[in-house]
Amino acid sequence: MSATLVSSATSIPGAYWSWREQPIYYVRAGQQHSERPPLLLIHGFGGSTDHWRKNIAGLCKDYEVWAIDLLGFGRSAKPNWQYSGDLWRDQLHDFITEAIGQPAVLAGNSLGGYAGLCVAAQCPDSAKGLILINSAGPFTEIEPQPQPDLVRKIWGEIMLSILRQPWANYLLFQYLRQRSVIRKTLEKLYLDQSAVTDDLVEDIYRPSCDPGAPQVFASVFSTPQGEKVDVLLKQLICPLLLIWGEADPWMNVKERGVKFRKFYPELTEYYLRAGHCPHDEVPEQVNTLISEWVLGNCKF
Repeated sequence: MSATLVSSATSIPGAYWSWREQPIYYVRAGQQHSERPPLLLIHGFGGSTDHWRKNIAGLCKDYEVWAIDLLGFGRSAKPNWQYSGDLWRDQLHDFITEAIGQPAVLAGNSLGGYAGLCVAAQCPDSAKGLILINSAGPFTEIEPQPQPDLVRKIWGEIMLSILRQPWANYLLFQYLRQRSVIRKTLEKLYLDQSAVTDDLVEDIYRPSCDPGAPQVFASVFSTPQGEKVDVLLKQLICPLLLIWGEADPWMNVKERGVKFRKFYPELTEYYLRAGHCPHDEVPEQVNTLISEWVLGNCKF
């Protein structure tokens, strides 16, 4: 492991950790506690450690808090690799082992939640607990799904085929990375529009300018789906907390909550008046839920 201190756009100093010869950015705040496990915060697709700044500032008073940029995002390297839950699982597991040095409570939003679930389920020695915030990830479809009509099916296959073409994917990426488009997307994802600030837009825009960012975006359309959430939940042995922003336009959180409870009934669950990113939209509420739950369920 190697770490190099760097300046950060936030007030929290950052560092780089070398993983598979790639620089990985992370931040650390707070002091280590003998009776409280460290927290590791994992961002969603297009996010970074910056998306957790409100949570780090609140939680570091009582916990040692780490946040990491997944490979391909934020200030971390963006090599032309095949990105998957397995890759990020390995990155997070190695980071916990080499940098943190003890099991952690993993807290992930959206894609970061799925990556955290992969770690907790498949590398159980790394996880003292798991917190999923509007977590992404596919479930096994048990019941037959309604089939689209033939025209829609053919059109959908054509569109997916086009998006897998480098030129089309590149054009879509250039469109979506515009600041104005980022803002409009965030305004749909956040219930409280005042939380969509210029700084937040810039935090998402900035990494999109890095070399390799278009290839990371393209991997969404070329990488096979990872392990199903229900399969991972059957392997999980640590405490589980679910936090849902109930106004999430990207997922039916009530329906997903039912599925999670079916496969892991002993979980704890809360629904908040927020969108897809409640940790950033209502950070005080999320910080309180995390702190109280960890104290009651994840002590050493």
